[in-house]
Amino acid sequence: MMLWKRLGSAAAGAAMFVSGSTALATTIGFSQVGDEGDWRPAFSKDMQAEAPKEGITLKFADAQGKQEDQLKAVRAFIAQKVDAIIIAPVVVTGWQQVLTEAKRAGIPVFLVDRDVEVSDKSLYVTRISADFNLEGKLAGAWLAQASKGSCNIVELQGTVGSAPAIERKKGFEAIIANFPNMKITKSQSGDFTTEGGKKVMEAFIKSTDNLKGVCGVFAHNDNMQLGAIQAMKEAGLKPGKDFRMVSVDYVPAMKKALAAGDSNASVELRSAIGKYIYPVVLQYLKDKKPLDKWIVIPSDLHTAATPGS
Repeated sequence: MMLWKRLGSAAAGAAMFVSGSTALATTIGFSQVGDEGDWRPAFSKDMQAEAPKEGITLKFADAQGKQEDQLKAVRAFIAQKVDAIIIAPVVVTGWQQVLTEAKRAGIPVFLVDRDVEVSDKSLYVTRISADFNLEGKLAGAWLAQASKGSCNIVELQGTVGSAPAIERKKGFEAIIANFPNMKITKSQSGDFTTEGGKKVMEAFIKSTDNLKGVCGVFAHNDNMQLGAIQAMKEAGLKPGKDFRMVSVDYVPAMKKALAAGDSNASVELRSAIGKYIYPVVLQYLKDKKPLDKWIVIPSDLHTAATPGS
């Protein structure tokens, strides 16, 4: 993939730049969504660990899922005159004004993990992330194959208005639309949390007479699926055996669930991506050369039979 090759070139170039310039002092502000689930804290930890390796002083701000806190953090970074700002947005809307403020201050903004909707794409340099739509398609394709194209599905959605929730749903629905006997019969947000997933599944179980007629469960992330598995077991059901379970993230707890047969498939969303993100930012700060608006980090689907690292 051309974007991936470009990412590799940018990483190599930035690494040379950092190692060859001991006088370089780079300060980056990073506004993180929050700490929901298992994937998000792992991502934050990786970003904090990789920063000093790249010669970066990182100012980290955890928004705890509140966009207003993210906007405050970004404005604080602007006031502190950081060299660059990285944002993992809570939701896609509401960014036009603060990104305009950053641009006026001459501070480049990079999006990671999630996307934003703005009328002027020049307000940010690039987005570095996985393809959420593809993740949904991979999950849908796996379920279509596993069910031979016939399946009533309950869906646990992520945070309403967030890019992964929107795109994973679109991708999944694009695939199952090709199969007349596949349809989503129940769909509700569990806010990407284990507790939320458990509550949603408990409601689904109650409203469908113990998931009568349901063949598959699609969760927008592993933590919601893990909560759903807990609720199903408490109701005397057998997830992974009587119900086909597919989700996104491939966190350690999901690897165990796959090995135990409690779930069937998970699309990997890499959390150790600081090594991909920082070199792109540093290279841009060095040469200011335009980048593609989206640099894609690849995704893979795993089952118990095809485990990854």
